[in-house]
Amino acid sequence: MSTQQSTDPNRVIIFDTTLRDGEQSPGCSMNLEEKLRIAKQLEGMGVDVIEAGFPIASPGDFEAVNEIAKVIKDAVVCGLARSGNMDVDAAGEALKPAERKRVHTFISTSPLHMSVKLQMDPEDVHQAVIDSVTRARKYTDDVEWSAEDGTRTEHDFLCRCIESAIDAGATTINIPDTVGYTVPTEYAALIEMVMNRVPNVDKARISVHCHNDLGLAVANSLAAVSAGARQVECTINGIGERAGNASMEEIVMALRTRHDVMPFVNNIDTTEITKASRMLSGITGFNVQPNKAIVGANAFAHEAGIHQDGVLKDASTYEIMTPESVGLVQSKLVLGKHSGRHAFNEKLKELGYDLGDNAKQDAFRRFKDLADLKKDVFDEDIVALVDDEVMHAGERIKVVSLEINCGTVHTPPKASLTLEVDGEEKFCDGTGDGPVDAAFNCIKELFPHDTNLQLYQVHAVTQGTDAQAEVSVRLEENGKTVNGQGADTDTMVASVKAYVHALNKLLVEREKTAPAALSA
Repeated sequence: MSTQQSTDPNRVIIFDTTLRDGEQSPGCSMNLEEKLRIAKQLEGMGVDVIEAGFPIASPGDFEAVNEIAKVIKDAVVCGLARSGNMDVDAAGEALKPAERKRVHTFISTSPLHMSVKLQMDPEDVHQAVIDSVTRARKYTDDVEWSAEDGTRTEHDFLCRCIESAIDAGATTINIPDTVGYTVPTEYAALIEMVMNRVPNVDKARISVHCHNDLGLAVANSLAAVSAGARQVECTINGIGERAGNASMEEIVMALRTRHDVMPFVNNIDTTEITKASRMLSGITGFNVQPNKAIVGANAFAHEAGIHQDGVLKDASTYEIMTPESVGLVQSKLVLGKHSGRHAFNEKLKELGYDLGDNAKQDAFRRFKDLADLKKDVFDEDIVALVDDEVMHAGERIKVVSLEINCGTVHTPPKASLTLEVDGEEKFCDGTGDGPVDAAFNCIKELFPHDTNLQLYQVHAVTQGTDAQAEVSVRLEENGKTVNGQGADTDTMVASVKAYVHALNKLLVEREKTAPAALSA
């Protein structure tokens, strides 16, 4: 059903901006293949609108929006644009292949932003609203307009701009809490004020986009829905600039779990939530904190004795939703070294992977190698294995071999590393303060670069001394940060994979020069 044709007054449109606002998180840049994977997952779980990117930002962003527009059929594909003609035209052109498309244009409306950032008079801003929406309508009849820093905008001016945007053809009006400043009661009152004062507000859907600087993004979004908003803009795992955006999984499960006090419906298949969360975490290298609501490792864990006793008697004593409702299913099939191809393929289906024949063969080969090293191969191992394979496919720099000598008898530690760089193998012997330092020094010698290592983090995929290590690395270069991940039963191999993954993403990031003011 079209987002504009939905007639249920309690229907809440889920607008996901993981690929746009979420990707603006430091280190969260994704390549084209990764963006396509996320977009397909979002469509599969029932997201209504996918904000695919900011086409004017770079050729890479334009290409990503354009390619997503070609493959997504059920969801609306959206492109962001500032109020300038070049921005709007870039979004319109990138979205041309989409079966269902939306141009999302914005401009700041708060006194602070207008005077300091834009250096524009309110009258000029008001005219820019009209001009940008009018221009966007040349490309599609589904146009969204956002009042950046809407929660700090004077009410009279906000209402005037909204009325003019709707008159110019906007069908969705977004009132974002751009800097995460508002609180639920205040935000609900703002939404009610707009709905009561703007005379033509019935011709558009009111949307909300909340940032989490005070930890209130989800609460503010839900308060706005209760006050009459019918679109929520959010991201998987709550990723986004600064403290992030409203978390899609938290909003959706709150609406589902507390339907008694929030009688609203949406189109999300909640059993796909865990898969989406893990996929995004694997691609970005942003691990979900254990106590994160809905998708954290401890979200359904019970350690206190009194809690365990209650859950054993009746899970509802301490669980307000079931693990199965968010796609967290206890595995019934644990694989090992004697498991065959059929069992492995069934496990891939169970975990939601749809791989081609060649990819399946490669994954099965790596599974057999892993099973030789581990007695039991758990779901988390398979996820790490497949995601690691997908993450490193098509990279310019690849790990060929690594040997480490370290310990009390090897001083200083030594690394022997072979990398394939643009198809050519290169070898290095290097030393360092420790084995990780020695290996990373080799990478720098084989592919010279000047970056700062901001994060090096190791965690075990499963329990046990034979567990795979999953390593996250964050590199910074000239203000741009990227995250890389690698997984292996050998921590040093995982470390080198993670560094090389980050370096490959940095090569992509070097080609991107995003314009200012992306924070609507």
